[in-house]
Amino acid sequence: MTVPPPEDRTTGSRPAGAADLAARPRIRLSLLLLAYCAFISLGLPDGLLGVGWPSMADSLRLSTDTVGVLLFVGMIGYLASSIMTGFSLDRLGVGRLLAGSTALAGAALVGYAVTPSLAVLIPCALVAGFGGGGIDAGLNAYAAGAFGARQMNWLHAFFGLGVAIGPMIMTAVISGGLSWRWGYAIVATAQLLLAIAFTLTIRSWRSGPGTPEPAPTIQPRVAETLRMPAVWLGVAAFGVYVGAEVTTGLWAFLLLTEDRGMSAAIAGLCVSAYWGSLFAGRVVQGFTVEHLGTGRTLVAGLAGMLTGSVLVAVPGPGWLAVTGLILIGFSAAPVFPLLTLTTADRVGERHANRAIGLQMAAAAGIGGAVIPSGAGVIIERVGAETLGPMLVVLCLVLPALYAVMTRRR
Repeated sequence: MTVPPPEDRTTGSRPAGAADLAARPRIRLSLLLLAYCAFISLGLPDGLLGVGWPSMADSLRLSTDTVGVLLFVGMIGYLASSIMTGFSLDRLGVGRLLAGSTALAGAALVGYAVTPSLAVLIPCALVAGFGGGGIDAGLNAYAAGAFGARQMNWLHAFFGLGVAIGPMIMTAVISGGLSWRWGYAIVATAQLLLAIAFTLTIRSWRSGPGTPEPAPTIQPRVAETLRMPAVWLGVAAFGVYVGAEVTTGLWAFLLLTEDRGMSAAIAGLCVSAYWGSLFAGRVVQGFTVEHLGTGRTLVAGLAGMLTGSVLVAVPGPGWLAVTGLILIGFSAAPVFPLLTLTTADRVGERHANRAIGLQMAAAAGIGGAVIPSGAGVIIERVGAETLGPMLVVLCLVLPALYAVMTRRR
């Protein structure tokens, strides 16, 4: 990775003058496109399972709730891989890590395509999670040092594109009268081709694109990284952010139908609009972030999330809550990629890879599982109207963590 230029303390963003532009590493288009393809592939399996599970459960004679076992096992693999990524990067390098992780994910999807029973599905889910965590954390660690704010936003936008394409593939397969196995076979083929591409470009994945491979440096001790308050503040921030994002998307349908009186069809479209605003926000703000700066863009995003959560919390007509949902999605768009991009600013270059791996683990575990599940328990016991207040709390905690992180930096 290259050391990011110092931030302008008066604006909270990096200076955008000619000197700064000249200092930025030259981005290799081939690696950038390969990274985009990797993030599309990372989102594809998520979309496949949602559409394909009814057919899978029927053909394998499994109960509907068995999907929870696969999701839990996959999360364990993802968490383990994400935590290990920072340490793996020190030993393997980015290219080998990406090639190996993509090959594992592809092999796991092949296992899904040919599985005869749940006994094969479970280890495949573990391997798929392990490979996915390595791709996610490894590419984020590389991009944080090699790509700019614009490319970082677009990188995460392509993940959303992959999540959207996955259901289309499985829907087309099943609608065409083919087995659900073909859906996994198609995506597995794409993953294995991507693994070959990573293998062929191993030597090109350097800390600074277009520069010679840096000389080996003495890595800090693990305990030294783990003792840093900035590392754990970042872990907490990623857990809270992803918790707010996933909780919003997971429970918004229930809020709109049970508390705001919308029909299921309209509410479903509104939830799709929320996810669409997240994707659109990353595309649009990829153009604007280099003019506003990372600091201003993050502050604006956090303020927009809080405003949107208030609109969801205020009792009123359904359109008011939908406006809040779309505002949350669009405002949240740059938060994850830009917090990742500025990790080295907060913890230092030597600790950045390990910190990013821990942040990805918190995003998957705390944000993707613990917070949404906890919100579900509260909604079950109290009612769907509690979603708004819970989002307000999360969207207040997040800027508080960001303020502490920037002050400590």
